[in-house]
Amino acid sequence: MEFPLEITFHNMDRSSAVESVVRDKVAKLAHYYDRIVSCRVVIEAPHRHHHKGKLYAVRIDISVPGRELVVNRNGPQDHAHEDVYVAIRDAFKAAVRQLEDYARKIRGKVKKHPPKAEPAPSYEAPSSEGSSSEGSSSESL
Repeated sequence: MEFPLEITFHNMDRSSAVESVVRDKVAKLAHYYDRIVSCRVVIEAPHRHHHKGKLYAVRIDISVPGRELVVNRNGPQDHAHEDVYVAIRDAFKAAVRQLEDYARKIRGKVKKHPPKAEPAPSYEAPSSEGSSSEGSSSESL
């Protein structure tokens, strides 16, 4: 890992075990795209006054040349994110998917659709009554 890493904890104490897991996961990101410029990980515990359990939020900002990829996992559907390690795992899975998609796009391995052709002009058969019938139909109304 040759890029700067910043790990921030909000509303919780710094944990060397959590930092170690994050460093390992960030090191693995370089396998998916080797031109990462920097990475910032924010792990946030909810305020102490929540009644429904502690659902951790993890945000990962990955800077790559010309773009910033952002993974924001702060709205879990279930209570699995009461465990900080599960929240970190899910956020990094999403980061890997985004990095793979970005790398595929940069390498040109994404299927490109040809531009849509303009539709051919529709052919209308001439009416059997001719153009004089158009004027007469409006007069009858």
